Amino acid sequence: MIDQSSLHAKLEPLTEADFDVVTDLATTVWRSHYSKIISMNQIEYMLKARYTHENLCLYLTSSDKWFELLRVDNILAGYCSYSLTTNSGEMKLEQLYLLESFRRKGLGKLMLRHVETVARMKHIRSIVLQVNKQNADSISIYRKAGYQIREEAIFDIGNGYVMDDYIMHILIDHSILGDSLTPSLSSSEGRGFC
Repeated sequence: MIDQSSLHAKLEPLTEADFDVVTDLATTVWRSHYSKIISMNQIEYMLKARYTHENLCLYLTSSDKWFELLRVDNILAGYCSYSLTTNSGEMKLEQLYLLESFRRKGLGKLMLRHVETVARMKHIRSIVLQVNKQNADSISIYRKAGYQIREEAIFDIGNGYVMDDYIMHILIDHSILGDSLTPSLSSSEGRGFC
């Protein structure tokens, strides 16, 4: 791992102008990473459903969902999204993705810790996430970061496809301040109009 302080990394809120580049980045990451786990047809189905203009607009207009782009030396390297759940005091890490060339540099951990810092600022008690049971590398990373498997779940996502996942979670320690790459994510100001 390289020294994170030497990275020029920053998280920026998603804007409507970013929709096409995020979709392109997601397509690159998903085809590369998930082709070893699920079929290419399922990958294409999930990409088409998740990265619609309408779905991405939800992050711009909602006060309980966030989507941030990770730039390293002004290069779009990855992104993360998270939202409050219907369970009081719980946040869901929805997505955390990095281009292959930016992995193993501490950037995934940096994004994870950022989400945990935001959770602390919002007085959240736990973060949950879903991860495919066959996604051994990601499961290992989450475990090293303190996440534990809470349960197994199979989700029917339509068109004959399912997601066979672990639900993982971590309790948030509010005695830690943490590092955050962005000072405030509570406003949708400047993110665009949908």
